[in-house]
Amino acid sequence: MSIVIPDEVLTTTRMTESELKQEIAIMLFQKEKLTLAQASRFAGTHRIAFQHLLASRQIPIHYGVEDLEQDIKNLQKLDRL
Repeated sequence: MSIVIPDEVLTTTRMTESELKQEIAIMLFQKEKLTLAQASRFAGTHRIAFQHLLASRQIPIHYGVEDLEQDIKNLQKLDRL
């Protein structure tokens, strides 16, 4: 699906296309509609850079028990390699 945003919107907001995508990604992440990985991909940035952006705006990263458990499993797999 493609969304067409008129140039007028970019002009009015004084934003570039990438800045607007970044703002949309942040909003969707805050509303828990996108995961961190999905939001960073949508914004066109590396996940760590997106995390820094969130931190600079004091937006907490949603990191629950399931995320922790998955990270532990991934680390255990790496340890076996």
